[in-house]
Amino acid sequence: MKLLIRQGRVVDPVTGIGGMMDLLIEDGKIAYLGSHAPHDADETIDANGWVVSAGLVDMHVHLREPGFEYKETIATGCEAAARGGFTSIACMPNTKPVADSPEVLELIREKAAAACGVNVWPIGAVTMGEKGERLADFEALRAAGAVAFSDDGCPVQNANLMRDALICAAQQERTVLSHCEDLDMVGNRAVNEGRISRRLRIDGRPAIAEELQVMRVAMLAEETESAVHICHISTARSVAIVRRYKKKGVAITCETCPQYFTLTEEEILEQGSMARVNPPLRTAADVEGIIAGLKDGTIDAIATDHAPHSAEEKARPLTEAPSGMVGLETALAVTLTELYHTGKLELSDILRKLTFNPACILRIPKGRIAVGGVADLTLFDPDEEWVIAPERFASKGRNTPFAGRSVKGRVKCTIVNGTIIYREG
Repeated sequence: MKLLIRQGRVVDPVTGIGGMMDLLIEDGKIAYLGSHAPHDADETIDANGWVVSAGLVDMHVHLREPGFEYKETIATGCEAAARGGFTSIACMPNTKPVADSPEVLELIREKAAAACGVNVWPIGAVTMGEKGERLADFEALRAAGAVAFSDDGCPVQNANLMRDALICAAQQERTVLSHCEDLDMVGNRAVNEGRISRRLRIDGRPAIAEELQVMRVAMLAEETESAVHICHISTARSVAIVRRYKKKGVAITCETCPQYFTLTEEEILEQGSMARVNPPLRTAADVEGIIAGLKDGTIDAIATDHAPHSAEEKARPLTEAPSGMVGLETALAVTLTELYHTGKLELSDILRKLTFNPACILRIPKGRIAVGGVADLTLFDPDEEWVIAPERFASKGRNTPFAGRSVKGRVKCTIVNGTIIYREG
């Protein structure tokens, strides 16, 4: 099978390849990249006006299966990923049962193989049951396909156990992904501690609860000479800590999500529980700090933290509703709208944070365009305007604070292993 993509704007931030080019795919691999590809293809895509990039990689997704299929399934999550241009996604282990055993990871991989074709990379739990008491068997989880380890929404509070986790993960050539919040300080509080929490007369989640934990894992990574990755970084001071430790040569990386460079805590007043997420939306100064971190490279990756919930759950009062929002189908458009079309970041820098960088952190062979390489590609029109309509999502989750927002940038085609798994319309 030969697939020809004709005259697309190829952007590869790794090799620096760019410009209007033809790209020929044969037997699942990129066979030609240049000005004049052969014409004898089985199918031709006219990509004039579209960007052709390496397939997007989301290193932080909640697929909910097994155990919470009413929120999302691996099949619906993969379809949502394909529509959003993601060809590879890494799923967090807070399922039921928790992904702390090879059996659960094997189930996830089996379900993923039967889905639409998106590459699903499971993340194993750091501790058994995500209880923060005893380390999972990292060696067995790696053998079962774990690309990293995380307790995500149940962050490891015991510093000695986290230190052991970093050491053991390094022995398995894997990275620990850390949700940085001090649980004793945040509890189940719904919003950022500050002006909005005081106005609503509810307890808030203080920024220092995140920043203390970022400092803790940064110091532990330095002391153990192990790699650590900070999930969904949300405060300006957290970014400053990571920046400082990167300059010291510590193997620390971090990600943020579109909501943290787009929305502030004010959104809670308009949208209530739909804008509830952990860590919470912060202040305008924090948004500026996140954007600064994206600009100077302190923040390595843009992830979605795709967290679907049922309509009934999100309809509960703010203090009782679960935290989280979906993002697979909106992340690229929101990012382009807020960072590219405003001139804050170059397109190549954005794509690096959505492709190559997360692939490197997860140590998976994805995120670049190369002749002879596997054809995982995303084609999108960076200038097409559309309105976000959750009722049209492939995801079971409709919980997004971006509903009704006009954005600029639309996925046209998603290709995995040379096969078109999504085409607009």
